[in-house]
Amino acid sequence: MGDLGTSEQARLFYLSVIGIVVLVSVFSLYRHRLGQSLQHMAIWALIMVAVVLAYGFKDELLAIVRADQGRVAGDGTMTFRRADDGHFYARVAVNGEDMSFLIDTGATGLVLTREAAAAAGFDVDRLAFTQQAQTANGVVSGAPVVLDSVSLGPVTDRNVTAVVNGGELDTPLLGMSYLNRFRSFQIQGDRMILVR
Repeated sequence: MGDLGTSEQARLFYLSVIGIVVLVSVFSLYRHRLGQSLQHMAIWALIMVAVVLAYGFKDELLAIVRADQGRVAGDGTMTFRRADDGHFYARVAVNGEDMSFLIDTGATGLVLTREAAAAAGFDVDRLAFTQQAQTANGVVSGAPVVLDSVSLGPVTDRNVTAVVNGGELDTPLLGMSYLNRFRSFQIQGDRMILVR
């Protein structure tokens, strides 16, 4: 205690007295059930360790639960974890509406489903499905649109061209016209890294 000042010594003594009182109280309550008291203390200790670990690894746990959330480094680099289905997904705000996109290097453009287009503020019934695109499922019609804003992580782009898919697309696609806005993108194992 030589390194502690008077106030620190007093605080340590006070906390020690409180700790002793709490321990004596617990053991007096459980004096006939010492095994049960030790079991309860072990359960609470495990709960506290679990809370500390969960807080310490919250970013990693969130990345596992929400692969499309991605992680942003201080330099603006975004890293996405491969989902269980083998694809990469990203949370993107389109015209302020948050939605999940499949990152698709095989798609030419940014493609919205009808539902995503409606969520982004378009009246899908009034769109002109005049474009034709060759897809893995055959030829599909599409309606060209311009998105006011597209935000991925800290990056926001304005007046982004996109296509509303007229077929049975389940998930919006982040294709090459959007990915080419990044300085680089690469896949390393189960991670996709985007650098603006």
